[in-house]
Order: sequence, then structure tokens, then C-alpha cells
Amino acid sequence: MALAEWEQRLRTGGYRITPQRQLVLEAVEKLRHGTPEELLAEVQRTATGVNLSTVYRSLEVLEEVGLVTHAHIGHGAPTYHAVDDHVHIHLVCDSCGSVNAVEADIAEPFLDQVRERTGFITDISHVALHGRCTNCSVARTREAPTRPRG
Repeated sequence: MALAEWEQRLRTGGYRITPQRQLVLEAVEKLRHGTPEELLAEVQRTATGVNLSTVYRSLEVLEEVGLVTHAHIGHGAPTYHAVDDHVHIHLVCDSCGSVNAVEADIAEPFLDQVRERTGFITDISHVALHGRCTNCSVARTREAPTRPRG
């Protein structure tokens, strides 16, 4: 995102532009998906004086002005990512912890059925699917013991 655009969003929302907010936004964009603790570690690479409460406050402001959003990918803290033009579903590997994304339109047929049957409208931007990534699935297949045929 261009520097002027995020600055304008903060100003329009009534917020000041601070170095901490810029560092947190840059960390979100670099990591693509990160918990507040992961974002803190990234920010502290260049600004060791920033603490976790500053990261949380910055994320709150950045989310309020529409620059970042979060999803509950695991049982712990939410995972933040930059708001971009495409809505996506998070694919979380329960074996290695990787987080990937797939375009949300893949779920449209399912969401249409949910809406038709229940009237419920889904906010797909917070969806996380848990399972095994390709690498872990392949590794598990290789590790599986072979059964004697009888």
C-alpha cells in the first residue's frame, strides 16, 4: 500500500501518523499473516523499544481505519493481515502451522446453499479451515506403515 494512502486513512479516521503504527503496518505486510507476538518480533528487529501493548493499540487503530483485519486461525491470539482487494479463506496446517490463503470465491456455492437454506449471510473474511497442507500430507503418506496384503 502506498504511504500516502495509509496516512490518509489514519488522518480521515482522526488518528495521528506515528512511527509505531507505520512499523506495525509494515510488519503485517511483510509477514502477510501474524499474531501480535509475531508482529512484535518483526517490529523489534528495527525498533527494540516497541512493546506488545503498543502493537495491540496500533493494530486496533489500523483495523478501525480499514488497513488490517484479523481472523481467528488458532485457539490463541487472532492473526492479522493487511486488507487487500481480494477476500480469502485461511488454510491452516495443523501439522506444521503454515497459513496459506485461497480466494474466497471457491466457497461461493457452499455459501449460496447456506444462505438459501437458512437465510444466514456469512462473513467469509474470518474463515479458517484446518487440516494438512500438501507437504505434510505427502510426508504423512510416506511415513505410513505398509500393511501386508493377505
